[in-house]
Amino acid sequence: TLVTTWDWASEGTTMFSGKHRDTGFNLQIAASLAGDLLAVSAPVPGSRHDMHAWRQSGFPHAFAGREGMGDLGYVGSGLLTPRRKPPGQERSTGDKVANRSINTLRAAVERAIAHLKDWKILATRYRGPLTRFTLVAKTVTALAFYKKGW
Repeated sequence: TLVTTWDWASEGTTMFSGKHRDTGFNLQIAASLAGDLLAVSAPVPGSRHDMHAWRQSGFPHAFAGREGMGDLGYVGSGLLTPRRKPPGQERSTGDKVANRSINTLRAAVERAIAHLKDWKILATRYRGPLTRFTLVAKTVTALAFYKKGW
């Protein structure tokens, strides 16, 4: 997920996410199929691709041997992802059914992201010093686990 930040002129080139058309940090979120938050990665500049953030997060090693899933930004990572539409064609009926079942399971992860963004500092545009955002993300993650009773 992208946590938006203030559009700092000096950091604009490294923080701008072309996918989201906004500036911010990319956070990788791991959640169970029940929608429980499992882990949150260290922030990566928004200009970096999801696969780069995935590799930097340490999640591939932490969750090795477990089945995982992601969106189309994780094609080729070994995670279960929806099927892309073939160029100039429509998706087959089988692809549509497969994508629907994958996205039904991924909805729980999206709910976990939404619950993490219940914290106002992650839901609104972060305006503090960018050097302190890592500490802010760790604090909010710890508070989210505390709120959950873990």
